[in-house]
Amino acid sequence: MILFDEIAYKELQKYLLYEVFSVKEIFILVDDLTKKYCLPILIDKINFLKKSNIIQISHGEKEKNIYTCIKIFKEIEKYNSTRNSIIINLGGGVITDIGGFVASIFKRGIRFINIPTTLLGMVDAAIGYKTGVNLDNIKNELGLFSYPKILIIDSNYIQTLNKKEILSGIAEMFKHGIIANKHFWNEMKKNYSNIISKNITKKKLIQLISKSIEIKQKIVDKDPKEKGLRKILNFGHTIGHALESLFLNKKNIINHGIAVANGIIRESWISCKDYGLSYDNYKEIKQILYSIYPIIKNDFSNYEIKKLFNIMQHDKKNEKEKIQFSLINHIGNCSYNCVINNEIIKKSFTEII
Repeated sequence: MILFDEIAYKELQKYLLYEVFSVKEIFILVDDLTKKYCLPILIDKINFLKKSNIIQISHGEKEKNIYTCIKIFKEIEKYNSTRNSIIINLGGGVITDIGGFVASIFKRGIRFINIPTTLLGMVDAAIGYKTGVNLDNIKNELGLFSYPKILIIDSNYIQTLNKKEILSGIAEMFKHGIIANKHFWNEMKKNYSNIISKNITKKKLIQLISKSIEIKQKIVDKDPKEKGLRKILNFGHTIGHALESLFLNKKNIINHGIAVANGIIRESWISCKDYGLSYDNYKEIKQILYSIYPIIKNDFSNYEIKKLFNIMQHDKKNEKEKIQFSLINHIGNCSYNCVINNEIIKKSFTEII
């Protein structure tokens, strides 16, 4: 059940009052930033949640690992929790991914509610029933499909975000248009600068977020376990996740939006070289995204390229040791299970300007 803005909190309050026996059975998972900026908003909407149990972790992708899960398990266990307990995940994609994962395996599964507080979380991470954590430098290597009881989309949280966080979400919104809806791609071209500057009406923002969610949700509903069609949602992510993983433990860490935007550009280039995407479509995608996102370097060393290939070979879409891409033949249409010559993949790391 996906609920928006004010009506969402009324429904959440009703649900908690009728479905949870004690406020002590409610846990709210936050990071240090969402505790400061977002938890007061939630408690202002539902006052009795100030008596719930707050579990805090540090913010950032580095926390998305099994060791953080163990800390959370121990915190929940401290309160003699039962299977009636419920976790409210209040945060971005890291919080909803890790919180959903913890809830899904604690006592073989307790209920959870997602309240994404980042644009990326709203349009992508919290949609689609995936939970998971990273293993070493491999993103989302551990995880399972699990359904939140309620998903709340509150556009007010976007006011708490910095530009970098907003850009992460916009990359995924652009992707939804590229793979499945050219009209939405054109809508995003007209409106992205106003989203970044927060100079957009609440009505228009909700309209764009809602449409982005609708595009993803339709794909997920047709293929919930990612056996076929759902793989198109990985467009830009085979290379994007590899870039993100490559820099994960370095000082110059890159965030998800920058990695995915660069992945979209490189995979569009591959689509143009080997999958029938017109040069004009490729140029349009590249010009829009490079006008917003910094370019990740094109002078990768042979060692780095080898490492990128090693990361891509762990991609869950792969079969028979072949790296499988989702690629586009025009804006608004995407295919999956595309096997590309390794030389073309290598050139995508060295020839994109």
